[in-house]
Amino acid sequence: MFSDYARNAVRVAAIMHCPTTLVYTHDSIGLGEDGPTHQPIEHLASLRAMPNLHIWRPCDAVESAVSWAAALERKNGPTALIFTRQGLPQQARTPEQLVALRKGGYVLIDSNGPPEAIVIATGSEVGFAAEAVKELQAAGKRVRLVSMPCCEAFDAQPAPYRESVLPASCTRRLAVEAGATQSWWRYVGSQGRVHGHRELRRLGQGPDLFKHFGLTAADLKAQVEQLLAEVTTDSFLNST
Repeated sequence: MFSDYARNAVRVAAIMHCPTTLVYTHDSIGLGEDGPTHQPIEHLASLRAMPNLHIWRPCDAVESAVSWAAALERKNGPTALIFTRQGLPQQARTPEQLVALRKGGYVLIDSNGPPEAIVIATGSEVGFAAEAVKELQAAGKRVRLVSMPCCEAFDAQPAPYRESVLPASCTRRLAVEAGATQSWWRYVGSQGRVHGHRELRRLGQGPDLFKHFGLTAADLKAQVEQLLAEVTTDSFLNST
């Protein structure tokens, strides 16, 4: 939240293409007991709106290491590393996924066959998104999980790569981030959903606030099931 105090310096660094590395922590309602004044609800979307600023929000130690390397290697502008306060689960990856991670967005858990729904998550929300996707796959649903630690890096990739991660044929998409939702609509389209929150009036333990705002594996699973039900309804209407 205190990034606001240095925003003019961050903007000048972006204008001047300075390779500055900015390290921000306490990135969400995970620090709920500090109260709404310390919860950066709108800051991720606000920082992403700044031209020439790269935002990396890693979900575990591996993504943190890659984001740090990306910041060190970037020479034409500042990079902000956004970290949570609470502990996060480590995600399993193949060597190929480690390479793809550097592209800002990649398939973390793939579906068995062409995906019928895609979940896009970042930072601390990747952990419970992974739980939800695994449960859906166990129920026979073809759901893909995309981890998107850096939108700017992903957007800079060639179109074929972006299509391989977010195929246009799959329109049922759910993006999730514990904050304002403006950053994510361009990835989900008119038939998708973005799950976040905009409320600035809650005090409590982080896990309780995540539950209050529906940021749990069970809530995400239910939302994807609703999206898939809409597909079934649309298919029926189109055939009659």
